[in-house]
Amino acid sequence: MQDDEILGKAYDANLMRRLIKYLRPYKWQVSFAIFLSLVVSALEAIRPYFTKIAVDVNIAQKDSVGLLHTTMLFLGVLLLRGVVQYYNSFLTQKIGQETIFDLRMEVFRHLQNLSLKFYDKNPIGRLITRVTNDTEVLNDMFSSGIVMVFSDVFMIIGIVWFMFAMNWALALISLSVLPVLFYGTFLFRKKAREAYREVRLYLARINTFMQEHITGMLVDQIFNREKKAFDQFDGHNAGHRDANIKSVFYYAIFYPGVDLIGALSVGLIIWYAGGSALQGSVTIGTVMAFLQFNEMFWRPIRDLSEKYNIMQTAMASSERIFKLLDDATLIPEKEKPIPLQTVRGEIEFRNVWFAYSDDNWVLKNISFTIKPGETVAFVGHTGAGKTTIINLLSRFYDIQKGEIFVDGINIRDVSLAELRKNIAVVLQDVFLFSGDIKGNINLGNEEISLDQIQNAAAIVGIDKFIGTLPKKYDEEVKERGATLSVGQKQLLSFARALAFNPKILVLDEATSSVDTETEILIQTAIQKLLANRTAIVIAHRLSTIQSADKIIVMHKGEIRESGTHQELLSLGGIYFKLYQLQYKEQEAV
Repeated sequence: MQDDEILGKAYDANLMRRLIKYLRPYKWQVSFAIFLSLVVSALEAIRPYFTKIAVDVNIAQKDSVGLLHTTMLFLGVLLLRGVVQYYNSFLTQKIGQETIFDLRMEVFRHLQNLSLKFYDKNPIGRLITRVTNDTEVLNDMFSSGIVMVFSDVFMIIGIVWFMFAMNWALALISLSVLPVLFYGTFLFRKKAREAYREVRLYLARINTFMQEHITGMLVDQIFNREKKAFDQFDGHNAGHRDANIKSVFYYAIFYPGVDLIGALSVGLIIWYAGGSALQGSVTIGTVMAFLQFNEMFWRPIRDLSEKYNIMQTAMASSERIFKLLDDATLIPEKEKPIPLQTVRGEIEFRNVWFAYSDDNWVLKNISFTIKPGETVAFVGHTGAGKTTIINLLSRFYDIQKGEIFVDGINIRDVSLAELRKNIAVVLQDVFLFSGDIKGNINLGNEEISLDQIQNAAAIVGIDKFIGTLPKKYDEEVKERGATLSVGQKQLLSFARALAFNPKILVLDEATSSVDTETEILIQTAIQKLLANRTAIVIAHRLSTIQSADKIIVMHKGEIRESGTHQELLSLGGIYFKLYQLQYKEQEAV
């Protein structure tokens, strides 16, 4: 979580320039919003001037008609200001929502394009924080920060201008407390910054902890870890609470402090203007106007302090978001990829070396060829490199040495979408999305009709189970398929692979987690699935791959044996020992 602990500068020009780019599609709306802010500020700043006219002119001259006109004009200005402020607020909020929509879509699109190597190093909770909390923080800046800062600045400029236009000496007296305000603001910014750093740190920890422990709730309950997990969460949550309380404490001091400085300014105005009014050098209307100006002046000052907090949080969040967007853990693609056209399913690994990190080689000089329509099985101890081979075939990772070919074309020269379109992978740990049965088979691909879905389900033998459900193929699937058994989820994954009709089928331990009856059902379905397809089968149960055209035995990242079931048994090597071990286990059972 180190990158979440680092808080950048309160204002970073480079980050701001990148953020401003997201406003470019809405530049006319932003310009109009700034114009409306200028109008609102001008209408607000002129209000005390009406007080001066009413007191010094209309009331002093006992002009009731003039007083009525001044009052009506004043009410008109208030009404116009309210209408303009309404449209300004609506427009700025709309700009913020549109901008954040674009940014969040860009972040999600980038996450989809990142390779699995990126996800090996980054916890899911941290990424969720980027897409949700951090982007929402930027929404505050876009909707309430950038445009509204103009409103506050224009307001201050307008008030100062009117004050000096009325009485420059009184204006200097009222603003003489600004050095005290600046010093207090400096202290507040420093303390608030430290508190905010802690808030963000604990929030990221909470998100990561929640994601991990909700996903692993079964393990917590099996091993009675609820109390320990609760105590750990209590520590993170208490840290987040205390950091927020500290932040609230600084705000609780700062805002009353601003009010106190404002009250001091009022006292100075009354002291100086009161004496001047008694001498006749300052009118009563001017004193009243200055008191109103003083009250109005501190309001945008407080707002700017809040904008500073928004800006600070936005800089920290944008730094993390742009760090994610700048992450280049991508699988590179050719500008002009070679089309696969009609895929036959020939696969060749030629002198392939691969390591997930540094020179810790997982695969060492791997070479083999799979002919179109062949079924080739990979066996070996855990960690031998079997699953890595199928990850490399789909280009989830890129190899460091060697070449991989599909139909004689280097997979680096093929677009990822076209390559993966022709490969279907059935994993041991099946992932189902929340939705319905139909959507988990066609994954939202409208080109796969209901008839194709039903046909695929019938081939793998899960149609009978689906027929017992109240809504059949429209039956709701809970998150991660929580209401389905392991075997049912496996069969659904087979139906999914079949519905997409790939030329290359990969089965990674696809029958290792099912009961014997379901395994028999799956084995029957596999024979239909493999027809006219190239298949790679990874299995621990050697009984499921005896009919494979070729069996490749992996050991510590190398190919040690290759041949048919009978050929490998006759060698008396690693495969023979694995087979004997499983045979003895079955005999014992």
